[in-house]
Amino acid sequence: MAIDRLTEAQINQELTTLNGWQIVEGKLHKVYQFPDFVAAFAFMTKVALLAEKLDHHPEWYNVYNRVTIDLTTHDAGGISARDFALARQIDQ
Repeated sequence: MAIDRLTEAQINQELTTLNGWQIVEGKLHKVYQFPDFVAAFAFMTKVALLAEKLDHHPEWYNVYNRVTIDLTTHDAGGISARDFALARQIDQ
């Protein structure tokens, strides 16, 4: 089944439903900060389990207490509804 890329208008509408996410270099982007490395790594572990359930994996980067997440759907060639669904679950 094909995954549809969202239009700019759809992306802008979806962004209004999220807190702290923005579009950076064509990807849904957010930076999380934690008290220390252990807390950041625990967060990444929880997100990894969510992502595996959704079969939709983030591009991410960790430095000490900071986790940077970028979401895009490669099969759609851009941002899809799957990216927003994962972003919502990450924020929960």
